[in-house]
Amino acid sequence: MNGAEAFVAHNFTHIVIGGGTAGLVVASRLSEDASITVGVLEAGPAAPDEPRINVPGRLGETLFTEYDWQFETIPQPGFGGRTLPWNRGKVLGGSSAMNFMMWCRGNKGDYDAWEKLGNKGWGWDGLLPYFKKSETFQVPTREYQEKHQAHYDQDYHGASGPLHTIYSAEYGASSQYWHETLENLGVESNRSHMSGSSVGAWTALTAVDPSTQQRCYSVPAYYLPASHRENLVLLTNATVRNVILEKGKGADEYIARGVRFVHASNEYTVSVSGEIILAAGTVQSPQLLELSGIGNPDILKAANIEPLVINPNVGENLQEHMQTMIIYELDPSILTPEALRSDPLLAAAADEQYETSKSGPRTAVGYSAAYLPFSHYTTPEEISRLASHLSSTAPTSKTDPTTQNDARLRDQILSSRFSSPFPSGQIEFLFDVSNYSPFFKSEPGKRYGTMMQMLQYPFSVGSIHIPASSSNNRPTDSDDKPVINPRYYEGPGGEVDFLTMTAAQKFGHKICETQPLKNIIVKRVFPPLPDNVAEGEAEEESWENWVRDTTLTDWHPVGTCAMGGDEGIKGGVVDERLRVYGVRGLRVCDASVMPLQIAAHLQATVYAIGEKGADMIREDWVGRGGG
Repeated sequence: MNGAEAFVAHNFTHIVIGGGTAGLVVASRLSEDASITVGVLEAGPAAPDEPRINVPGRLGETLFTEYDWQFETIPQPGFGGRTLPWNRGKVLGGSSAMNFMMWCRGNKGDYDAWEKLGNKGWGWDGLLPYFKKSETFQVPTREYQEKHQAHYDQDYHGASGPLHTIYSAEYGASSQYWHETLENLGVESNRSHMSGSSVGAWTALTAVDPSTQQRCYSVPAYYLPASHRENLVLLTNATVRNVILEKGKGADEYIARGVRFVHASNEYTVSVSGEIILAAGTVQSPQLLELSGIGNPDILKAANIEPLVINPNVGENLQEHMQTMIIYELDPSILTPEALRSDPLLAAAADEQYETSKSGPRTAVGYSAAYLPFSHYTTPEEISRLASHLSSTAPTSKTDPTTQNDARLRDQILSSRFSSPFPSGQIEFLFDVSNYSPFFKSEPGKRYGTMMQMLQYPFSVGSIHIPASSSNNRPTDSDDKPVINPRYYEGPGGEVDFLTMTAAQKFGHKICETQPLKNIIVKRVFPPLPDNVAEGEAEEESWENWVRDTTLTDWHPVGTCAMGGDEGIKGGVVDERLRVYGVRGLRVCDASVMPLQIAAHLQATVYAIGEKGADMIREDWVGRGGG
């Protein structure tokens, strides 16, 4: 038998669709129970020995490669009609194999907002045990702590989880100046940014194994240690077509019975006696629900797919961090990742140092960031202008009037963050040594740095859906790329995002004009300073056109299969136990279930979702007599 034939011959109690960040957490944890036999279907290849994935200093090299789905948005009116590439991991490990390894959590209020929407157990207190369960935190030496301002509170970190987190072995040249520079601008250092508040300046953790100095992601952390178990079966290069639903006894209930997939150009069906867990991510989990007949009937009919479970929320509620990148020319003595990519001799020397001593620039993935509330970097006049837009915001993406109440509550929560006595970081500011902008071409021989401004709580709400069928006879299938429409900067809420981002550029530039960070900067090159503005006098500079023309995705989409909370199926796709409304034996467990965006890079939260989801699935399995 080939791999697919052997796979379908198993008597699976559970099948996980998507061997990515959360999917491998769920599969590994479920397989700890000998009464469970779990199969994992992953569309990409396994690449556990790929240096472009494993070597920390080679981050970004897998973008636009065979390990990338290479999705793209539809033209965005808020960006003047531009489309944006949306990179997602198409490899075992998913996007955890290609992200930039930053490890952080959102604010306590971010998760408490999920619970406020009616999702019991999903507040900060309910998630903290799972944050800790996933992590083994490497405590830095006192000397290191003082040198890099690597502050922490050990009570909020895990000591025995599968994921290793460390303060990076090496940092880029800018990090040593970050805290002092922000202090000179009135921003205090946060001495415990993992304990429920990310506001302030702090040195970030990274997901790197300290013993090997390799990326630590869901494959080495969760899958490989469990891969010897006979009750854990993986099939890679398997593209799922749909979940097979069978009509249940209830008038509106269906039961998930199996999965249809393609492997090596042949189609297969695999059955399941327990549950199917969809962990294909914010882009493809709603895609596969719709391909299975779950969603908005108008969208399904246009795709020649029979509507089985009517839920207009599927694929809606898309929320995404967005960012801009200001580029500066740096002192030519500073070594950057970009320099390594363009100079074979420098790269060879860095590779040799990494191989022989696990040190040097190939380990330099440390970041320092600052999360700041809107009030810190703008004027009272701009706050007043923003308030007038907040009063007129309304949900812009919901297609069904019955879903409006939940959307209004979400907008109220977002609005409250601008005036809360407990400030949240509306913008993440981060400077790193390299040119990351696709809009600016580096000059050979010069060194560059990027000042990033990243919006954390977007009011812009979009959608992801399957496209209409290209033929009257052929239904849309999973080879047809989904229609990704984030609706960046659209509607009243989008105008709030635009005003917030425009104000942030001024402060980002101000950071780079402040000592001691300014010591390593030669000049700003993108956008170039206007002819009538001198260095150090850019306070009145207009950023509006530049922001609209150059805003990018920050690769943190959430919400397209959101937990419905108190509104139930009127407000979401899954309940608080991640069960898909209207279907028995089908759950979603990934970033798509997050009802509201958080102020953080996502991976630590997605691992926690995977851990919590796995516990729920095992509890219910035992409860029904399976364990």
